[in-house]
Amino acid sequence: MAPTDDTEKNAPKTPEAPATPSAAGSTTPDASASPGVPAAGSGGRPPAELPATATPSGARMPRWLPRAMVLALALYACFLLGDWAFHQLVGLLVNVLLAFFLALAIEPAVGRMAARGMRRGLATFLVFFGVLATGIGFVVLLGSMLAGQIVDMVENFPKYLDSLINWINETFHTDLSRVEVQDSVLKSDWLQKYVQNSATGVLDVSATVLGGLFRLLTIFLFAFYFAADGPRFRRALCSVLPPARQAEVLRAWEIAVDKTGGYLYSRGLMALISGVAHFVLFEILDVPYAPALAVWVGLVSQFIPTIGTYLAGALPMLIAFTVNPWYALWVLGFVVVYQQFENYVLQPKLTSKTVDIHPAVAFGSVIAGTALLGAVGALIAIPAVATLQAFLGAYVKRYDVTDDPRVHGHRRYGEAVVARLQKALQHKKESAAGSGEDA
Repeated sequence: MAPTDDTEKNAPKTPEAPATPSAAGSTTPDASASPGVPAAGSGGRPPAELPATATPSGARMPRWLPRAMVLALALYACFLLGDWAFHQLVGLLVNVLLAFFLALAIEPAVGRMAARGMRRGLATFLVFFGVLATGIGFVVLLGSMLAGQIVDMVENFPKYLDSLINWINETFHTDLSRVEVQDSVLKSDWLQKYVQNSATGVLDVSATVLGGLFRLLTIFLFAFYFAADGPRFRRALCSVLPPARQAEVLRAWEIAVDKTGGYLYSRGLMALISGVAHFVLFEILDVPYAPALAVWVGLVSQFIPTIGTYLAGALPMLIAFTVNPWYALWVLGFVVVYQQFENYVLQPKLTSKTVDIHPAVAFGSVIAGTALLGAVGALIAIPAVATLQAFLGAYVKRYDVTDDPRVHGHRRYGEAVVARLQKALQHKKESAAGSGEDA
């Protein structure tokens, strides 16, 4: 019988079973609840949402990665900035390096004058004044001589041209005249272009000369400070080093002074030998101003690296040409031959004696210095390498060399022959023994 509405209303209600608490303290929802619908808690309120667990697809970026990326970008920016600053200041750094070696060169003279009671700044000024006065006087003397020779060449140029044309006509049976040659030269396109380029390049030459004078002034200024304030500079450098390092720095400084002085001494000696040799040639050829030209060749060829030889030989050739055009060829040939003798015989021996380095090392250091810093590197390469070699030599442990003839290049030929005979006999015995076993 189906129940009526009255029986449903009067039926007793059974109490709901309480939810079983879980291990985490939360209630378990009714099993009859539909999936996806949260079960009601006490009081009909929905339970609090559970924290979401991290999944591999939603993994977060490590905290250190952004900092590492920022640090890498900052280091790269600092590198670019340092590279740009170095390329902008490389000229100044080279001038400071050259000034430092110049200060080392005049350090012995300044030290002697300061030891006698003279103020170090005044002693440095006197040394620089003497060097500048000597250089300016020599340049003025050569300039006046060169100007006079150029005037003589311009005045006698028609005579030189006539003699050359006569020689060409007699040798090659031609019919040239000076007027035709002058017209063809003056009306040529290359001469007009050369004049135009020379006129437009006057400003460039002036800027180059002014830049060279400013660079020379910068070098002398830094060298004056290095030499005058040498003790103060050494104290400031040693004040940031421990006592053991201070002794090493001072020893390296003294070695650099000695090696730089020895290098300048060897250069001065080679300048003297070169000047005497060229003076003899100029006297034989009866070239005017032979003493001044000999001094010019000696100094310029030794103290201006790379191009000094060509500058030194150009002026004597020019003046010899005013006497006789063939004398210029004689001067050119002598300059080339003497330069080879100096490069391969004289310079290695003198440099190895005064700077105490092997001739091959001296030659290689000049090539390396030229490749790195150009003319400045060629000038300071030998004293720098000599200083480094002498400084590092104290840290190399050396042993007594065994008394063996092979050390001196003498091979033991007798022992080698005996060893070969013994080896041949042993091989013969082994082969005989092997054949007997086979039989």
